[in-house]
Amino acid sequence: MTLLLLAISPVLIIIFYIFIKDNYEKEPKRLLVFNFILGAIVSIIITTMLYMIIDIPLKLENHTSIFEQFVKAFFVVGLTEEFSKYVIVRYYAQPHKEYNEPFDGIVYAVMVSMGFAATENVMYVMQGGVEVAIIRAFTAVPAHATFAILMGYFMGKAKFSKNRKILNLTGLFLATLFHGAYDFFLFIDFIPGIWIGAFISLFIGIVLAQKAIKRHQFNSQFNTQKKG
Repeated sequence: MTLLLLAISPVLIIIFYIFIKDNYEKEPKRLLVFNFILGAIVSIIITTMLYMIIDIPLKLENHTSIFEQFVKAFFVVGLTEEFSKYVIVRYYAQPHKEYNEPFDGIVYAVMVSMGFAATENVMYVMQGGVEVAIIRAFTAVPAHATFAILMGYFMGKAKFSKNRKILNLTGLFLATLFHGAYDFFLFIDFIPGIWIGAFISLFIGIVLAQKAIKRHQFNSQFNTQKKG
């Protein structure tokens, strides 16, 4: 039970953080929970299927090949995981009537991503114990949230723009880019000290994510204090 709580706690903290940042019109809790469940189950299933389709034919077995680790980080892991979340936001959350301001893109992307992160984190923590739980609470889980905010920022703009397809795909691309960069530096750990690149890329992502949150908060049509 302790390990389960350690695995779930960082996920719940991030969900609460995004919930309170939704300043002007809170999303229905039932809908938030359902998106979380879809992330925890459906996105994991989609990711697993894509892994089998992409990873097995590529036969990336050379763990000291920078090129192979690049492909694994950006395409086998980054693209498949972010695409599995993107599909749910794009085809379930985005068409919903409650998705009625750009900030909602961030809210629903984070809910789906935290569902994915919860399932993934439980599996890793149950195998690795307390130390893994603590490390992932400050690395992998916030990373998933960061990628989701970056994707959700553009998917939030997309619903209210004529360039919906371009903006949606921009969100997917940006999430994949940062996810891939984060994993790539961790995968090539055979190069001494290179792992620091993962945390630099994550830090940049967090800075951009904070700016994305503030921009959508300010530009919300429900913000009665907005100037101009």
